[in-house]
Parts: sequence; C-alpha cells; structure tokens
Amino acid sequence: MRTAVAFLEMINRVIGALVCWCALLMVLLQFTIVLLRYVFGISYIFLNEGVLYLHASLFMLGAGYTFLVDGHVRVDIFYAQRSLRGKALTDIFGHLLFLFPSMAMLAYVSWPTVISSWRILEGPVSVGGIPASFYLKSLISAFCGLLIIQGVARIITDIIFVRTGTRIGYRP
Repeated sequence: MRTAVAFLEMINRVIGALVCWCALLMVLLQFTIVLLRYVFGISYIFLNEGVLYLHASLFMLGAGYTFLVDGHVRVDIFYAQRSLRGKALTDIFGHLLFLFPSMAMLAYVSWPTVISSWRILEGPVSVGGIPASFYLKSLISAFCGLLIIQGVARIITDIIFVRTGTRIGYRP
C-alpha cells in the first residue's frame, strides 16, 4: 500500500513541480503584453490567450498538487475540533460522498465536449488566437483525473491511519 500511495502522490508531485512554472511564465507573458501594448502600441491576440492558457493550466493541473499538500479550502466548523482519527474518518467519508461523485459527474458531463473538440482539433477561442481550444477542454478531464488520483491516495493513507495509527504518504 505504501508503494501505491507513493506512486499516486508522485504523479501530483511531478505535475505540481512542472505547473509551478506556469505562474512565472504567466507573469512574464503579461509583462510582455503590457510592454508591447503601452510602449510600442502593438497587440497580439495569441499572447493574450497565452495568459489564459497558462492560467487555466496552473489552476486545473495544480489542483491535485494543492490537494496533496493540503492547501485546498476546507470548512472547519466540525473538522477543526476532531481528533486525528476523527479527521481521517471525516476525510474518508467526504472523499467518498463528495469528491469522487462530483469529479465523476464533471468528467462524465465534459467528456463528449472534450472528445468532439479533439476530433476536429478545435481552433482558437478568438480570431488570431492559439489554435488549441481542445487543450483547454482537456484540462477539465485532467483536473478530474488528478483529483481522483490524489483522493485515492488520501483514502488509502487515512484508512491505514484509522486502522494502525501510523501515517504514510505526504502530510504537511
């Protein structure tokens, strides 16, 4: 089980390490856009869409890593007062009742759109933009997959903790 958890968490750890560069690239690209527009009077739609693509990639692909490092938003009304075992049980039931069904539904509903977009290699969002709308739509499926992967890893670690009192996997 430890090997499975390590492998699942490695997926989001690697993607998180790669996606963090999207933030830097996004800032540099936005700076370039502002410089070109206000200093030289030049504007390119594909550069503006580049910021959109980087922003979408950062958030959609970074969600699994955020979940890995426990950086997601949590409502602490009941959770904060629980014991470690109680928190693990709450997480297990929360993932089973909310995370997995919502990700499965989102993946199911978006899948036909993603497939259609890839089938025709859907073009740019705007005229003169980046001709890869299919990539943006694919981020929805990747988002669902990465959160499900991390959810499975977290459930395994929580079940092991509830049974043995031993923590495995990444915990901040």
